[in-house]
Amino acid sequence: MDLIKKYDNIKYPYQSESFKIIGACMEVHKILGKGLLEIVYKDALEIEFNNQNIQFEREKKFDVEYKGATLNHNFYADFVVFDKIILEVKAQNGLVEEHYKQTLNYLAISKMKLALLINFGNDSLNYNRVIL
Repeated sequence: MDLIKKYDNIKYPYQSESFKIIGACMEVHKILGKGLLEIVYKDALEIEFNNQNIQFEREKKFDVEYKGATLNHNFYADFVVFDKIILEVKAQNGLVEEHYKQTLNYLAISKMKLALLINFGNDSLNYNRVIL
């Protein structure tokens, strides 16, 4: 009980926006369940975001810079929601350390503060906030 009280007042960036995004993801998972390809969940999320009037951009392109030069290859975020949150979608049996490292790199490249790492691959929707 003490741990719950201790962390109860933690403020994460963009809490209300995150709640809306996670809610949309839960709706998609509730209807589609687990076991589909990532692209299917992304397609469903696009419909759900539109239905819920959640502003988003899918496959948003970000330039990658190295020592002042822009590299030939870019990073594409699965979604950028509300112009400030990266949504990284997975559909795997579980999340591993590389998924978190990848998401942190996406935050650094995009210069955003918050990403949501969502996994549709389990019986229950898994989600984590990744904060830079």
